[in-house]
Amino acid sequence: MRTEKKQRLGQLRHWRIRKKVIGTKDRPRMSVCFTNQNIHVQFIDDLAGVTLAAASTLNKGDAKGKKSSANVISAKAVGTKAAEAAKGKGINQVVFDRGTARYHGKVKALADAAREAGLKF
Repeated sequence: MRTEKKQRLGQLRHWRIRKKVIGTKDRPRMSVCFTNQNIHVQFIDDLAGVTLAAASTLNKGDAKGKKSSANVISAKAVGTKAAEAAKGKGINQVVFDRGTARYHGKVKALADAAREAGLKF
């Protein structure tokens, strides 16, 4: 029962955010997805339905022997890597979409690292 409530609240949070956040070609949506093992970031143009750039912890050589790749340290690394991938595609400004996650811990670390690497949002 408790898990169902948490999932329902997460879904409501996701709908509330997606109602307001729309990515364009000039300012794409930076979508963040966290699983128990990995972190994924995509830069999406919602009007065209196209992913412009992406980064995640699944790339070889990024885990460096860590047991779990979905932690704050990895989130900082993925945030920096995602910003570099976006800069390579000519993306400077984004709209941040945190999905169902609350803005603290891994999400905040990823966002701060992306801002430090030069993305504006």
